Amino acid sequence: MTRYHPTAPLRRRLLARALGTWLATLTGTLPAVGWAARVVGIRVWPARDYTRVTIEADQALQATPQYVADPPRLAVDIRGAELLPQLQALVQRITPEDPYVARVRVGLFDPNTVRLVLDLKAPVAPQVFQLEPVAAYQHRLVLDLYPQQPLDPLEALIARHSAAAPAAAPAAAPPSDAPDPLGEWLARHHAQTDAPAPAASGRTGAAAPAARAPQPAARSAPATQRLIIVALDPGHGGEDPGAIGPNGTREKDVVLAIARLLRDELDGTEVRGNPLRIFMTRDGDYFVPLHTRVAKARQVQADLLVSIHADAFFSPRPRGASVYALSERGASSAAARWIANKENAADRVGGLPIQVGDAHVQRALLDMSMTAQINDSLKLGDTLLGLLRSVGPLHKPRVEQAGFAVLRAPDIPSVLVETAFISNPDEEQRLRDPAFQRRLARALAQGIRRYFERNPPLARSRRT
Repeated sequence: MTRYHPTAPLRRRLLARALGTWLATLTGTLPAVGWAARVVGIRVWPARDYTRVTIEADQALQATPQYVADPPRLAVDIRGAELLPQLQALVQRITPEDPYVARVRVGLFDPNTVRLVLDLKAPVAPQVFQLEPVAAYQHRLVLDLYPQQPLDPLEALIARHSAAAPAAAPAAAPPSDAPDPLGEWLARHHAQTDAPAPAASGRTGAAAPAARAPQPAARSAPATQRLIIVALDPGHGGEDPGAIGPNGTREKDVVLAIARLLRDELDGTEVRGNPLRIFMTRDGDYFVPLHTRVAKARQVQADLLVSIHADAFFSPRPRGASVYALSERGASSAAARWIANKENAADRVGGLPIQVGDAHVQRALLDMSMTAQINDSLKLGDTLLGLLRSVGPLHKPRVEQAGFAVLRAPDIPSVLVETAFISNPDEEQRLRDPAFQRRLARALAQGIRRYFERNPPLARSRRT
């Protein structure tokens, strides 16, 4: 790779370039050009899933990426030497905790080009793309650094609960009717984390009670006993702040806080003898595309998906909570259609390569009939609304329906909960209150438990 020029002669280089441009303009040899691009923001979003670097400018940047595998690094050449002082700010944005980026180097590659080099901690599969202006953003150059081996959400779920569980002897063999590898792990994990407690309470000897312990547990267990997995989906994140309240409260922050409290309420509990575990589609401040949220829930074979949001409107007057389910026949109201369009725009704000967005649209058009999923989603929504009524006012007294992209898993009952109107100053203040967040989490937890009490989980089937 070409060596970096030191930045000390920068002033002379820029002065020479400016003088040459001035002379060329006087002699008519240089066509008229627009103003040079100006960087207006540099942001880094490190996360276990991937690290995103965003460079926002008032004009589209001319960038050429080059990935080098050994040692792993990503070089990006950006036209415009005058951008050097602004781009050097990226060096300070990298933290030691970043899972993929070790450091950033910035310098002049030639008199007209700034080169960024991201030294990486491991090989990655980079995606570099431009985003057109949308919402509050101007032109964005995005560098997404994904691990070469995509992370498995199920492994993340297993790792989290394995770390929380005490060390145990190897579990007994899984039931012979386990339908797939996930079912085998569910049986093993349940045996490790839940079975030892009753066995210990009845222990009176050494080997004999240990051998007999599983028998009474099996006789007393429900016929459908298995692990229940609930996917919690905190909306927005990273580049996509969601709605912003009058006092600057960001939707992405409050819904993540509520989702974590809801996880704490439910994780490790039981419903009718069935152990319950929580999977989070995001557990940090980073952007997750809508189709990826659905894919994650399907990969862990979730029994429910609950997407958590905070509503907003042009006027500060609307207030109250709402629950939405998917519709195959159009929105149940103009307001539901407006909310769905707003939430579905998250991919444009958060930022996706255009080909990914197009593919998602095509997949959505080919979705199978989801009548059973929608019926179960409506049952869940009705239950949640009944509990949310005890926390605060309802904006809609019944479950509304529209074409929400995040609710399109054909085999997972899915609802979207708008906890309150962040655009209402009073409700914005409540959403910031940890006590109110806990009341919301408890109401949602009670509703989810009540849904499973009325609709016991069935045996798992393999999902693709």
